[in-house]
Amino acid sequence: MEKNMKRSKEKKSKKKIWLWIVGSLLTIFLIFLGTAYYTIQKTMNKINTPLVETTEATEKPQKTIAKKEPFSVLMLGVDERKDDSGRSDTMIVITVNPEKQTMKMLSIPRDTRTEIIGHDTVDKINHAYAFGGVPMAMDTVENFLDIPLDYYVFINMEGFLQIIDTLGGVTINNDMDLTYDSYHYPEGQLTLNGDEALIFSRIRYEDPRGDFGRQIRQRQIIEAVMKKASTPSVLLKATDMLDVVGDNVRMNFTVKDLIQLQSIYKKMDSNIEQLSFEAEGGKKIDHIWYYIPDETELQKIQTELKTHLQ
Repeated sequence: MEKNMKRSKEKKSKKKIWLWIVGSLLTIFLIFLGTAYYTIQKTMNKINTPLVETTEATEKPQKTIAKKEPFSVLMLGVDERKDDSGRSDTMIVITVNPEKQTMKMLSIPRDTRTEIIGHDTVDKINHAYAFGGVPMAMDTVENFLDIPLDYYVFINMEGFLQIIDTLGGVTINNDMDLTYDSYHYPEGQLTLNGDEALIFSRIRYEDPRGDFGRQIRQRQIIEAVMKKASTPSVLLKATDMLDVVGDNVRMNFTVKDLIQLQSIYKKMDSNIEQLSFEAEGGKKIDHIWYYIPDETELQKIQTELKTHLQ
């Protein structure tokens, strides 16, 4: 009888311990969720920046992703350093067709010679951001590709790559042995910290492919960050990551847009097509090197993007 009572008490005691443990974990989880939600809202308040148009011709109603209409995005990776307004080293145009569940991504060479809209000059396309910020970059790329741009994502690369240290480094496959000052990047699989990734993304003249090689490395790093950021273990670092994002990213997507975008993106894993300018077009004008796009190739890309946007 006493033994049964002891066992009963032990069982109740163990139940209480487990209930306490489970209850404590749930409480911690709910607190974390509350903190994360607050941080997400705070971050979104920081990064959501509506676009102020620079010309009347570009004024247009804001699209809503929920309507499932085709839309376009300009991604600007800007290298902002001290005492410098910064230039857009990375310019990627993304077109999305939710109905067809397809996405196209076009990398624009930073040295592309084109008209800078709103500045009345013909210059390198990446100078548009330095002259007039995101609005002028949007207007210039719209004119260059002859398509409307609905959204933008601005990333300060130097600050954003701090997120790599928060993630504990990222792993990429380097396709070429490269050396820059004291930094050496052997060919093969590499794990990089934030500082190493930043230099890796800047290397240009040491690569015989020039800006094209740098574009490849920048895409590799962004993909590696996204891949590692999607792992469950990163959940505990979410607040730190959001702080970095809040300080270095600006966009005109709303929270509702991002939720819709995530659901669209999940369906497109095998339907993302990479586009790029393949034709050689290097030329010096007044002692300055420019990339001159092949007209036939440019028209082909313009038509492909227009068709995708319907």
